Amino acid sequence: MGPLPVIKNNPDCGLILHRYWEETDKDEFLKKHGGYIRGVATSGTIGISSSLLCKLPNVEIISNFGVGYEQVDIPAALRRGIIVTNTPDVLTEEVADLAMGLLIGTLRRLPQATRFVREGKWKTGAFPLSPSLRGRIVGIVGLGRIGKAIARRLEASKVKVAYHGRNRQPDVPIPFYPTILELAQAVDTLILSAPGGRETRQIINANVLSALGANGVVINVSRGSLVDEAALAAALENHTILAAGLDVFADEPNVPVALLANDHVVCLPHVGSASVRTHDAMGQLVLENLLSWFKGEGPLSPVPETPWPSNDIARMLSAPPQ
Repeated sequence: MGPLPVIKNNPDCGLILHRYWEETDKDEFLKKHGGYIRGVATSGTIGISSSLLCKLPNVEIISNFGVGYEQVDIPAALRRGIIVTNTPDVLTEEVADLAMGLLIGTLRRLPQATRFVREGKWKTGAFPLSPSLRGRIVGIVGLGRIGKAIARRLEASKVKVAYHGRNRQPDVPIPFYPTILELAQAVDTLILSAPGGRETRQIINANVLSALGANGVVINVSRGSLVDEAALAAALENHTILAAGLDVFADEPNVPVALLANDHVVCLPHVGSASVRTHDAMGQLVLENLLSWFKGEGPLSPVPETPWPSNDIARMLSAPPQ
């Protein structure tokens, strides 16, 4: 999805879509149309800044493509009573599938084994024995929808699971650790499924990696910002941990050379939810949130910070279109 398609209301022909990312003179576009824009669609990796929001004084809703929305300036949106939505649930199982595939691929060294065959090395000898999923204890960082879906898959595979999150979940029978460091000390594999943002920035640091140990594996299917990539590269180079499987990076699409060069790292181009089926469902939910809002029926999947419902927003819904 391109950045920031924007929607305004025209009483004669309904909603109008503006493809903001295609505008060559964005300042001129905002001068001409900014005051009429009522809805914005964006993605988790692009978001919308407070400076851009200032040029859209009548925005009522920001519909975000993806579960993560840390690039949306939530405080700025809250100050103006703007609804923010995301696309939970429709991508949960897809990302959990990818997490399991990345875990197994990293442990059993499937990309390396593929290269081994393609390069003709099989003709000269057998591929080296790999580590195994068997006997591992997996710690999940962030036991939300996706984290729980990953846990179900691990438990079905007869793998022990523990977790860390902001709070212990009383209805979850999985062992809980109040800090990531304690979790890392208790497991040998970490799967990251927590949201990005300031609270989780580089929570996987040198101390956590050291606690994970020489047999340790890190799998990241959430946000690259969760990992101190320099510390991870050093831990892999020094054999502080065993391997890493990464679907996300701090500065996409730029991947640190030290990670690319390490044969114990499996790198994917942020494809956790990237199937045709799931992206279609996510795009549909982005659209349905906008349409529901402009029909006066409220948002379908507001993010937790959005104060829905509220009296101010209810009055906005009942007001006639400008």
